[in-house]
Amino acid sequence: MATEISATSLFRGPDRGVSDNVVLRHDGGVITDISEGAGRGPRSFVIPAFVNAHDHARGTASSFGAVGMPLESWILRTALGSPVNPYLTAASALARSARAGCAAMMVHYTRPSGTMPLVDEAKAISKAASDVGIRIAFALAVRDQNPIVYGDAEPVLSGLSGDDRKTIEDLFVRAPMSPKAYIELTDAIAAAIAGPMVDVQLGPAGVQWCSKPLLEAVAENSARTGRRVHMHLLETVYQRAWADQHFPDMVRWLRDIGFLSERLTLAHCIHARPDELEMIAASGARIVTNFSSNMHLRSGLAPIAAAHRCGCAIAVGVDGLALDEDDDILREMRLVQMVHGGLGFKATWTPAEMFSLAIRNGRRATGAAGSGELAAGNPADYVVIDLDRLDRDKIMPVDPMALLFARGNASLVKEVVVAGKTIAREGVCVGVDLPAIEQELRGMYRANVGKLEGFQRVWPPLSERLGGWFEQQLTCQ
Repeated sequence: MATEISATSLFRGPDRGVSDNVVLRHDGGVITDISEGAGRGPRSFVIPAFVNAHDHARGTASSFGAVGMPLESWILRTALGSPVNPYLTAASALARSARAGCAAMMVHYTRPSGTMPLVDEAKAISKAASDVGIRIAFALAVRDQNPIVYGDAEPVLSGLSGDDRKTIEDLFVRAPMSPKAYIELTDAIAAAIAGPMVDVQLGPAGVQWCSKPLLEAVAENSARTGRRVHMHLLETVYQRAWADQHFPDMVRWLRDIGFLSERLTLAHCIHARPDELEMIAASGARIVTNFSSNMHLRSGLAPIAAAHRCGCAIAVGVDGLALDEDDDILREMRLVQMVHGGLGFKATWTPAEMFSLAIRNGRRATGAAGSGELAAGNPADYVVIDLDRLDRDKIMPVDPMALLFARGNASLVKEVVVAGKTIAREGVCVGVDLPAIEQELRGMYRANVGKLEGFQRVWPPLSERLGGWFEQQLTCQ
């Protein structure tokens, strides 16, 4: 059904800037026309919908006591937050992204629930996305080595009692999936859920967690089928140290086997060096930066400005750990702009350029159609910002995009439209009852945490041993 919306201001891109008093028309999920001459109405600023280009669709980490920990202990601690119901967990995360203005979200699924076959779990997540109305990319994360530390875990486990050791091994040590089985499983997931709103990808967890044969199989399958790949890379100082000690030519090797390509998106790259950034840029791969997550986990400050200068395509993700753990992607983009946008009079990019890069590269990362630009022929994925609240003083004309990057956050989002359909309005999701879902999940998690008393009991000595292992085995530089 044909729809039109009047806007006080509409962002057309960094080159064309902002147009005033326009009417945007769309039909069948596609923008058909944008013309000037809108009449008076509520003051609004229409912009391309955001993209959360790296996430895991999980519960809120701090609620499980995973606060201020480095990734290497945080990732084990969050076993307390394993999905108790895959549909509800995914629906809550996707709905939070949707009401914040996201048209698309990457679901790098690192912690399955274990309650159902993996294809069925993927179907549950796809249904949650459909009910919310958001586009997703889905990649089942895979690892076949180093489940506890980046090497021999015996020094960590040997001092634990027999029961405590069994508790840890039962939670984290699994028989590795063969490369062939993983490719076949990804094919089965794609056959079950892939479509215009769901892009199924390959999802190796990270080089320290994946053997060379597994990474080679992913590279070969991606090259042969065109399937996209999503992977963490060099997120922490310990991963950098591991690579320097055990795989010093890691990024070059990834390039040489064809793993680096325009089909690849890499999360973090905090500790990538200039020569590695050059290789990533030359391949056409994207880097997703996740500023608040990097700060929460004490992972470091990524070289995003340097990556951009050498030609890397930059996108922005929330990674389930936005600054206030509220999935506010707009605030995350502002943080990236503030930290990496330049020094003194030398600017890395303008806010409008950074915004457009994040949207375009985010859509490429998630397989969403179009560039995200508001133009005829592109998908009708847009956000309506309350201009009265954004420009609350109304003293003189000010570029609304500049204001957005000065003070914008998710509370200013009036409406979110994806594929021509309203999926959120005034902070409320249309397709699902987010407060009810979150309330139901809280009860389930409270009951589940009680079943993991053994893990909670062993956590203090385990955490201490983890820290000792990483500091002793991997000397940070």
